[in-house]
Amino acid sequence: MVAISFLFLVCFFSFHLHAVAQPRNSTIRLGSSLTPTTTGKSAWLSPSGLYGFGFYPQGNGYGVGVFLAGVPQRTVVWTANRDAPPVPRTASLVLTTDGRLILQSPPRRDVYIVTDASQKIAAASMLDTGNFVVFNSDEDIIWQSFQYPTTSILQGQHLSAGMELFSSVSETDQSTGIFRLKMQHDGNLVQYPVDTPDTAPYSYWSSFTDGKGDNVSLNLDNDGHLYMLNSTGFNIKDLNTGGYDDTNRTIYLMKIDSDGIFRLYSYRLDRNGNRSVIWSSTSDKCAPKGLCGLNGYCVDVDREANCICLPGFAPVIEGNFTAGCERNFSSDSCKSDDGTIQYTIQAAENTVWEDNGYSEVTSTTREECDTACYEDCNCEAAMFNDGKCTKQRLPLRYGRRDLSNSNIALIKSCFQIQKVFYRQQHKIVRDRCSYFV
Repeated sequence: MVAISFLFLVCFFSFHLHAVAQPRNSTIRLGSSLTPTTTGKSAWLSPSGLYGFGFYPQGNGYGVGVFLAGVPQRTVVWTANRDAPPVPRTASLVLTTDGRLILQSPPRRDVYIVTDASQKIAAASMLDTGNFVVFNSDEDIIWQSFQYPTTSILQGQHLSAGMELFSSVSETDQSTGIFRLKMQHDGNLVQYPVDTPDTAPYSYWSSFTDGKGDNVSLNLDNDGHLYMLNSTGFNIKDLNTGGYDDTNRTIYLMKIDSDGIFRLYSYRLDRNGNRSVIWSSTSDKCAPKGLCGLNGYCVDVDREANCICLPGFAPVIEGNFTAGCERNFSSDSCKSDDGTIQYTIQAAENTVWEDNGYSEVTSTTREECDTACYEDCNCEAAMFNDGKCTKQRLPLRYGRRDLSNSNIALIKSCFQIQKVFYRQQHKIVRDRCSYFV
């Protein structure tokens, strides 16, 4: 009797474990829908449950995208309509009976998630690769998220010539951030700030592979191999050689992070989804241009980026330095007893900036550069380096401290403000330019 009971238990648990291990049916049929509520079904999962397509928290509501669902740290890897306002908990994601994948959030208009499918959708699926795909009635893939990357590249995915990745605002805000990674048609993989030309003065990282071939792509394999191929399939550069665990215990993800650095991550599924950085484009946290916004500069403190405003400036948004800095005084606060405006020059030493000068003068000393800016009503700042003085207008961009660089940024500022906050003795100059500040 005991033996029979034991055999029954073994069979029962074997059946139970087998049932748990079975992959779920990931086919999404017409008429299926999701809601973001915790009690309802908020995502369509891949067969193993590793990836999900559906709602994720965004601001004071929800966004729609693909995310890692099988690890505690739910990382978003693809977003739909990423700059649209978050939707409320009453929203729904529907694969309609007439073959449309739409986001419904009354009283707003319906928003199409798939806008350029060549045919009507007959079904969809969240694959274990992290690729969300839709099918026609012949079961052919007519659209897939892998063709429209946003922040990340997954295993088996590639970034083709002309395509870009854009950072997010932050880890919790998937809206478009201020950095981009572009696979250029000349074969070069380059990082830039957003809204800048694809030219060398604006880049802050490059693979240095321009001219190495046509239609170059960035690729990620199952073992963490991150590399670039030309149109003939020739490997023109390894960014990371890989050779790591290529079993289903580890997944790899390349992402351009909100700080402007793109990194290759590994997630160990047998260690509760433990995440590690196994490669990054740079270890210099101040390298990304524009990290500290206009009129701010980046200082490396213990290998972490810290943003500082120019003298006489304060953050536009406290705690958000990517928004930049603005003057913390008005012309009225600079007036002396007789009503004239007084100002001084304050220095930010060992700092480098975008070269955007409008006039260059030969000055043998810093004091002569000070005077040249004093006497020019258009001069709001000047760069002095090795006897050269370059006059600048605000705003100043792409600033960072570089102790190996002798450049000094000279900032025209309100004397009254400087007297209160810096307690330094400077030559006082009466402002003959009534339109300044």
